[in-house]
Amino acid sequence: MKKSCHLTKKSQTNPQHVASKSRKLSDPQSADEMIQDFSRVNFLVVTANQEGQRIDNFLLARLKGLPRSHLYRLIRNDEIRVNKKRIKPHDRVSAGDVVRIAPVRLSVRQEPVISDEFASSLLNRIIFEDEGLIVFNKPQGMAVHGGSAESFGVIEAMRMAMGKKYLELIHRIDKDTSGLLLIAKKRSTLKQLQDNFRKKTIKKSYLCLATGHVKVDEQLIDKPLLKYVLAGGERRTKVSQEGKSSQTHVKTLARFDIEGMPVSLVLASPLTGRTHQIRVHMASIGHALLGDDKYLTVLAPSVPRLCLHAWRLTVPNDDGSPSHFTADIPSDMANLFPKDSGGGD
Repeated sequence: MKKSCHLTKKSQTNPQHVASKSRKLSDPQSADEMIQDFSRVNFLVVTANQEGQRIDNFLLARLKGLPRSHLYRLIRNDEIRVNKKRIKPHDRVSAGDVVRIAPVRLSVRQEPVISDEFASSLLNRIIFEDEGLIVFNKPQGMAVHGGSAESFGVIEAMRMAMGKKYLELIHRIDKDTSGLLLIAKKRSTLKQLQDNFRKKTIKKSYLCLATGHVKVDEQLIDKPLLKYVLAGGERRTKVSQEGKSSQTHVKTLARFDIEGMPVSLVLASPLTGRTHQIRVHMASIGHALLGDDKYLTVLAPSVPRLCLHAWRLTVPNDDGSPSHFTADIPSDMANLFPKDSGGGD
């Protein structure tokens, strides 16, 4: 909690005291700590926890709510320096670097305050934990991190629940998607597993309910995806030849009816990691996901949620052997499955 500091009448008239106070304000602080006053110049000392990060990502993590375009303007205008030198957004920081940030119009985001009951419910969702990694079963409807529309997300709440300053998301899943989420407890784990994602050695499988009976038992959806933004600022993705190469392997597990309408239980394994990839790929073959308020455009059964669950993850160990993780299917989705589907095995 930020402590307020009031000068006494005596100190207000003491030039030496004021000068001393000014020097303290300009002293560098650890980059592991929150910036408390954005209206002045801040100096941050990079720690081992940020070693190797791109400077733009380093800054965005500390200037919560600042648009990326605004950050790049600050960099272009030489209002951010590293070790007194000009920088480019893709430059990487090293432990011991001193980052100077000019005054920014940005309100301080308070640390989330969560109840003991909520903290306990989050900790109970930890599927696996070791010295570097947490495997977490994210609830549907909770964002992975705070943003302009969210006061906090999983990562901020978990830092509070566990009493740890350093916890970082290794990857992301949508707010309305439930299931497996990887969280790093140390920088080396973050870098290693993000490298595994880039090399595509981490395998992900999602269970979803789609409209209609998918006729093909197995197929590879290979369609390029392009991100775009609506007038209101909301993100969307569409199939476009101008987009990035994207592939999803789809296996149909069961075909049945809900409310007299055909539905399919599908196991979707994305081979690439694009925004809304499974949702857009399934919609593109005429089988949008149930409960999808972004890409479902046909009449479909009424369901309480987006029917997309990050079910299984396979993560390589240091010795090359795989570790397999599975997240229980939430009841509000599992209750929609046919009893003989085998989706929960």
